[in-house]
Amino acid sequence: MTLCERHNRMSLPVGKLPADLLADLLAKYALPGPGVVVGPGIGEDAAVLDPSLGSGQVFGDRYLVAKTDPITFATDTIGWYAVNVNANDIAAMGATPRWFLATLLLPEGRATPEMAEEIFAQMSQACQEMGVSLCGGHTEITYGLDRPIVVGQMLGEVARDRLVTSAGAQVGDAIILTKGIAVEGTSIIARERATDLAADYPAEWIARCQNFLFDPGISVVRDARIVTAAARVHAMHDPTEGGLAMGLYELAQASGAGLLVEREAISILPETAELTRRFGLDPLGLIASGSLLIALPAEDAPAAIHALEGAGIGAAVIGRVWEPERGIKLDSGGLTEDLPQFARDEIARLFE
Repeated sequence: MTLCERHNRMSLPVGKLPADLLADLLAKYALPGPGVVVGPGIGEDAAVLDPSLGSGQVFGDRYLVAKTDPITFATDTIGWYAVNVNANDIAAMGATPRWFLATLLLPEGRATPEMAEEIFAQMSQACQEMGVSLCGGHTEITYGLDRPIVVGQMLGEVARDRLVTSAGAQVGDAIILTKGIAVEGTSIIARERATDLAADYPAEWIARCQNFLFDPGISVVRDARIVTAAARVHAMHDPTEGGLAMGLYELAQASGAGLLVEREAISILPETAELTRRFGLDPLGLIASGSLLIALPAEDAPAAIHALEGAGIGAAVIGRVWEPERGIKLDSGGLTEDLPQFARDEIARLFE
């Protein structure tokens, strides 16, 4: 029985497709073609294309990097979100985000001109903040929706010799984590459970957690730009659904490597620690936009961290890359065990 046949016998949960099913589908249907430098794969953040093949020297010494990601959950910052999450995956390839397109689906019976304008204004502001052109897309009122959905498409460019992928981590590399884990998850919890929290926490504290979207922020565009200028980066990855743990698994799988991660080195901001304790969630598996995983030669780690911290971005070495046969391990005070995996993001348990 094939993987697809096995999965056909069950109902898939909300969230990403199971990694084994996705890998099987990509192997069967995502056929490589001319000009595809990096195609779809587990752990890869975006596609990399060489438009010069068959079309002269349009880009010359550069690659085109392309990404699409939807925002499907209810949020009052959906337009801003769509630009930033797509820009993150462009930046994680060492590229500069340049052009953004969006498919905006508005809910039948609830869509208003004000709703449409607010989302457009958010996308425009986010694009202006990072020097991106909002250059196209599609907008409609769609049957069967109870909330707006934005499907973003970001295009960027990178010099051929500056391309970074998730597949480049090498044995002996240090693994750096920026900011801390579950920045995005912290904001979502505070926004979705504000009423519950109000009885026990000051309004200012709740507002600070809600503002994690912007400070420390879910964008890693600056993180990627700074570290690639300061050090020899072998691989980068933007952990999202499934949190830091699944981001590490994706990085390891893409690179065909093993990892040893030190629990005590992982930065968990105090607000994140408190909210995950309050709701019984594991921060290692909580949606993690805002953090960037970086694999680079161990001797380059101090310079990279110095550059990041000099720009006000927290960073620390949380582990190292080792041989694949040694597995993906988490060391907790001398006790080494398999790094936990999360079939679905911990944030889903908040809504049960």
